[in-house]
Amino acid sequence: MARIQECILYRNFQNGEILQKMTVLMNNCESGTDEREKQEEIFFSCVNGLVEMAGAYGFSGNLWHDYLTVLLVNHENAFSTACEIRGRVEGSINPLALHDFAIFKELYDFDLCMFDRLFGTSCCEIICDYQNIDGSGKMFNSRICDRIVSLSKNLAEAGTIEEFMEDMVQFYKDFGVGKLGLHKAFRVAHDDNGKVIIEPVTRIAHVQLEDLVGYEIPKKKLIENTEAFVRGRKANNCLLFGDAGTGKSSSIKGILNRYYDEGLRIIEVYKHQFQDLNDVIAQIKNRNYRFIIYMDDLSFEEFEIEYKYLKAVIEGGLEKKPDNILIYATSNRRHLVRERSGDKLELMDQDDLHSSDTVQEKLSLVYRFGVRIYFGAPDKKEFQNIVRVLAQRHGITMPDEELMLEANRWELSHGGLTGRTAQQFIDYLLGTAGQ
Repeated sequence: MARIQECILYRNFQNGEILQKMTVLMNNCESGTDEREKQEEIFFSCVNGLVEMAGAYGFSGNLWHDYLTVLLVNHENAFSTACEIRGRVEGSINPLALHDFAIFKELYDFDLCMFDRLFGTSCCEIICDYQNIDGSGKMFNSRICDRIVSLSKNLAEAGTIEEFMEDMVQFYKDFGVGKLGLHKAFRVAHDDNGKVIIEPVTRIAHVQLEDLVGYEIPKKKLIENTEAFVRGRKANNCLLFGDAGTGKSSSIKGILNRYYDEGLRIIEVYKHQFQDLNDVIAQIKNRNYRFIIYMDDLSFEEFEIEYKYLKAVIEGGLEKKPDNILIYATSNRRHLVRERSGDKLELMDQDDLHSSDTVQEKLSLVYRFGVRIYFGAPDKKEFQNIVRVLAQRHGITMPDEELMLEANRWELSHGGLTGRTAQQFIDYLLGTAGQ
């Protein structure tokens, strides 16, 4: 008999409607309850839900097992959150988790084909060996999808409850639990009630730091600060500033991809969302991950006051900033806040005796970033080297003299000497190669 209502830790699942309906069907099937027409309606509704889930998540194989696994890996409770990143924990929580996993193992072991025989269909035969269209989904990227499908198979093949539990603990240790564990990057949004929520970003560029040609000193500074952070040592908020198109944002993405497996996560916040920062921090401060709150292309005009929210969050509040949170920003402006030539003259203005304080307030934000890293535009020689390296990586065999001539022509009309211009030039060559 399906005893899902007896679970202690794993209760009140998000998207648990199929689970509730299927357990009712299992129990009615075993007890021989009549009302065949009503049971058929519930059954086909569940099959529909599992197929729709496969399309949304990109799952193949046994969809019932995949569904149960999604419930387990997303359920944040005292056991799963204790195991995330750290692995097995000691204490009385373990027999309680073992109790729940025993119930779930019964669900994995249940022979769904019993429903086919009961209702005269072949639906369960199909969903137990489902072949998806292209293996891609909207909810997870392919990497996460593959991990869940692999775990699903391991759980179904577990010989004992203890082995089942070990598989779950290892997954929580390797990948975490819930949306914060399964995804790398997030954005801030609001639900229908206006509550601040953290949404996963399912499609992010798989950029590596090595993809950024040159800039070895800036990258080294960024790596040192981030590595100290993810490994529990003291680290600073970080500002990457300099010319447009020099790889500041790409470096942040590369850092995320390098240290994701060590528990690093990134939440992108836009300027108009600074008032939500306290709510965001409240949701992540007690988790076992390391969070970078990321602000891309950050700058303020003189009439904007959002920077005051940021200053308060970084250092100004009564509550100590959590050790698992840092702020990283990129900007084309060294001081973030736009400076006017008149700011200097205001220091001489007799009508504003405290004008120096006004100017300093504008400029003080940048000093709250303990690490400031400059990304400058390359000179001609460096630009040409970037083009050569990118051409080699992409298999472009154009003679060097011709390549440099075309690259020089391109940069004159496409943004000047930057890494972004070099990449756009290479993309142009790749796009026209077959013409």
